[in-house]
Amino acid sequence: MEQSSLNPIDAAAVLVVLAAVFGYVNYRVIKLPHTIGLTIMGALASLAVVAADALIPGFAPGQAVRGFLQGIDFETALMEGMLSFLLFAGALHVDLAALLRSKWPVLAMATAGTMISTVVVGLGFKGVTLALGLEVPFMWCLVFGALISPTDPVAVLGILKVAKVPESLAAKVAGESLFNDGVGVVVFSILLAAALSGGEFSLVHGAEIFLIEAVGGALFGLAVGWIGFRAMKGIDEHNLEVLITLAVVMGGYALAGALHVSGPVAMAVAGLLIGNHGVALAMSETTRRHLLGFWSLIDEILNSVLFLLIGLEVVAIAIEASFLVAGLISIVIVLAARAIAVGVPMVVLMRFLPFTRGAFPLLVWGGLRGGISIALALSLPDGPMRDLILSATYVVVVFSVVVQGATVGAAARRFVGDPEKLERPED
Repeated sequence: MEQSSLNPIDAAAVLVVLAAVFGYVNYRVIKLPHTIGLTIMGALASLAVVAADALIPGFAPGQAVRGFLQGIDFETALMEGMLSFLLFAGALHVDLAALLRSKWPVLAMATAGTMISTVVVGLGFKGVTLALGLEVPFMWCLVFGALISPTDPVAVLGILKVAKVPESLAAKVAGESLFNDGVGVVVFSILLAAALSGGEFSLVHGAEIFLIEAVGGALFGLAVGWIGFRAMKGIDEHNLEVLITLAVVMGGYALAGALHVSGPVAMAVAGLLIGNHGVALAMSETTRRHLLGFWSLIDEILNSVLFLLIGLEVVAIAIEASFLVAGLISIVIVLAARAIAVGVPMVVLMRFLPFTRGAFPLLVWGGLRGGISIALALSLPDGPMRDLILSATYVVVVFSVVVQGATVGAAARRFVGDPEKLERPED
């Protein structure tokens, strides 16, 4: 298939224009939540292109559009470009005090919960592939479990903006989503290396790599966030202070990769530090207004492009009946794994800490999957395992964004109630 000849600037221009046009149509006509509308419209547009190619051989416009979409390196664009900005922007608005009060549930779900989910999904996916007559080594099933288990911080934080939930519960959901993607990426990298080598998986070696990347990422994020905080505290020039935060994000993420520590974890920690201590202690009211407005705009633009890309990336999946069936069954497996991954830490911690009413169902249903899972699936090397895992991932993510994303607000009202009428425990 002919690839797009557009350079990155032109490709970005096309995506922003499409996001603006689809967003306008959704706002005026369809009236779905913004990100959900963009995902659905992007998927429908891609399916229309696929159908045009199939029905009209040699259909030039269809070939051009499909070539453009296949020429987009989604994995690189998200993991090496957009993710650092999105995580930092999201973390800026998380209340650190509330997060610290919920530190043990967040830590348990972001680490042990992600690993539990990886194993449960891996076991379930192995059973599904056996039932469908697909030969998939168990290590590759665990790779699928690792990439689909982390909740997507972009999707989750976007939903929290419109779903009214108690502060303590919002801190748990937001905190877990900010950190378990970094944990998931590290676990994915370890399992993928083992799957590609064909050797036995070393739990001790995997634990060493995990500690270096995850803990190292947190410490590195604290360091670069503190440097940015000190620099901003010594000046009062809002344009320069915005530039300093850009340097923290772009330079910090690139340096984290060079140091082999987790860039996503580092950006989440740096954003929490600057969004709380930086906003309170290092900024004038003018700087605070400009800086938060700037990052809010960045967040909205990149969110729009990301969810549009999720919809458009339907052209990347292999349309095979057995793969799609595996994906549909995986929806149930992933939700069950999420329930176990949330339930086990919660049962243990409930002996020591109070939980907001309705926390369990909301944490399960509000654990949305998004662009990170698709990006990791797209990063897999070519082969039959990639096609199967990518197809299953896409089905799960689209269900998560469209169905769970559209109903999580109603779930919050159903299970949690009116947050303003609830007593918020200090957990």
